[in-house]
Amino acid sequence: MSTKVLEEVLVEEAVAANSEIVLFNDDVNTFDHVINTLIRVCSHTAEQAEQCALLVHYKGKCTVKTGELNDLEPQCSSLLEAGLSAEII
Repeated sequence: MSTKVLEEVLVEEAVAANSEIVLFNDDVNTFDHVINTLIRVCSHTAEQAEQCALLVHYKGKCTVKTGELNDLEPQCSSLLEAGLSAEII
């Protein structure tokens, strides 16, 4: 494998995994709902989900998942369907 081909593959992998789901704070959802939804939709552990919920509460937003856009779109849709405020950036 030539160096140029290897560099192209590495660049493609870096570009493919640069999207993220950002969850935003609201005054509607409970901590339990946010935590349970992150566990169900994003495959977070209970501890990860709780930390994200706290960050969202105190900082206003938190990146809850990173990866390829195609993988994140259905997860973001599920978060929105659960009544959470999220977007892919």
